[in-house]
Amino acid sequence: MRLVIARCSVDYAGRLSAHLPLATRLLMVKGDGSLLVHSDGGSYKPLNWMSPPCTLQSLEPDDDQREAGIVELWQVTHTKTADRLIVSIHEVLHDSAHDLGADPGLVKDGVESHLQKLLAEQIELLGDGYRLVRREYMTAIGPVDILATDATGRSVAVELKRRGDIDGVEQLTRYLELMNRDPLLAPVTGVFAAQEIKPQARTLAEDRGIRCVVLDYDAMRGVDGGHARLF
Repeated sequence: MRLVIARCSVDYAGRLSAHLPLATRLLMVKGDGSLLVHSDGGSYKPLNWMSPPCTLQSLEPDDDQREAGIVELWQVTHTKTADRLIVSIHEVLHDSAHDLGADPGLVKDGVESHLQKLLAEQIELLGDGYRLVRREYMTAIGPVDILATDATGRSVAVELKRRGDIDGVEQLTRYLELMNRDPLLAPVTGVFAAQEIKPQARTLAEDRGIRCVVLDYDAMRGVDGGHARLF
């Protein structure tokens, strides 16, 4: 991972356009090729970013750009959509690279792990005709909690959380983008399943064509007679 703290402006050009004026920011270049632009606020969320597959080029600024104070240009291009993220660097305050090694991935807590096991055993909670393919279906960017098929035989990727928020939807979106490039799996639809799903996460999921399922953990354990609720 490369970490650069720089005075820079950022422009996104593609399906949407966005501009970040000149300010000091953290530029994070990850080993998967992604670039994230962070400020000193906003918690974990980047101000702008480019997800893989993409390529980063370091360009020499032209005379006009140098007169404007730009010392280096980064152009990050998405290889599928041709969207571009252009970082105009005016001053580099810090530049370091770190080898983080292989990440073991997120270890789910007891409830999430048990939810996964219970849903695999009660896959019909997702709907009539659903069949389990396997738990922990491995992809190049991590394991999908459950891979199933629906009544038509179409592949379904299921992401499980205790409390479903936007991060979980983003995680499932990344899995779906990758899996839908596999001709043996595509087309793959998504199900976001949790004991509780925040309204913002549900809105984002539905906007991306991902179905939300609220699970009754006690009912699945046989504690009472509740049922999963579909939204």
